[in-house]
Amino acid sequence: MTQDKRVWLVTGCSSGFGRAISEHLLREGHKVAVTARKIDVLADLAELGEALLLPLDVVDPEQCNKAVADTIGHFGRIDVLVNNAGIGYFAAVEETDETHARQLMDVNFFGAANMIHAVLPGMRRRRSGAIVNLTSIGGLAGFTAVGYYTASKFALEGLSETLRAEVEPLGIRVMTVEPSGFRTAWAGSSNETQAPIADYARTAGAAREAYHQSVGRQAGDPARAAAAIHDAILSANPPHRLLLGNEAFDVATAKIAQMKTEFEAWEQVARGADFPAAERDGA
Repeated sequence: MTQDKRVWLVTGCSSGFGRAISEHLLREGHKVAVTARKIDVLADLAELGEALLLPLDVVDPEQCNKAVADTIGHFGRIDVLVNNAGIGYFAAVEETDETHARQLMDVNFFGAANMIHAVLPGMRRRRSGAIVNLTSIGGLAGFTAVGYYTASKFALEGLSETLRAEVEPLGIRVMTVEPSGFRTAWAGSSNETQAPIADYARTAGAAREAYHQSVGRQAGDPARAAAAIHDAILSANPPHRLLLGNEAFDVATAKIAQMKTEFEAWEQVARGADFPAAERDGA
């Protein structure tokens, strides 16, 4: 990829990060395939620049393949995929029913995977491209009331890390983005358990209430996040992981420190689980 204007495909653009990212890219003069399950909510974005509006439900692999094919047919290529589409659900782990747990994985993990599979053949042929997977600070650390949501984001982090090792030698970059609380509709639009368990009132219950109270008051600015993602991908050395928000930075760095302390405290036990060196070497 050169440093001139690029072709981007962004998922989940009806609101929140997806809309903010699309708006920023179009105002910067990029060509953008703007997708959502219902494209009527995207009409205003077409007035901002070279936008291709496409219907897309990322859970459907055929729709993912078609969106990629239509984008390539219209713009000639895809330089950057932004996997943004996702949903939330508030419940303690025990309070989460199987239907909602599987839906979170279908959208947040398998939906992103569907898009990755769809764009990789073209990127491999050109030996060029970038894949941006929006996970969450919840993809690096667990939080009460969003256990299965964070599980889906942890899974996407793991897939991204392996994918990076496989495709970077082919000229394709993979970046995960880990935001903390941003002023989007996510917290207000997420479903939640209808059968709360009293024992979790002080943990998951309190967290659910905090999410509700945070709507419209989150510290993060989606417009600034969109600019940060754009600038990171265009930089000479894009990061593998991009934290967004003070809370994200603080939580991530605190977790690294805590893990290091615990690993070192149990280092002897960890190292002692291997066969002794003499046995390994066949002596």
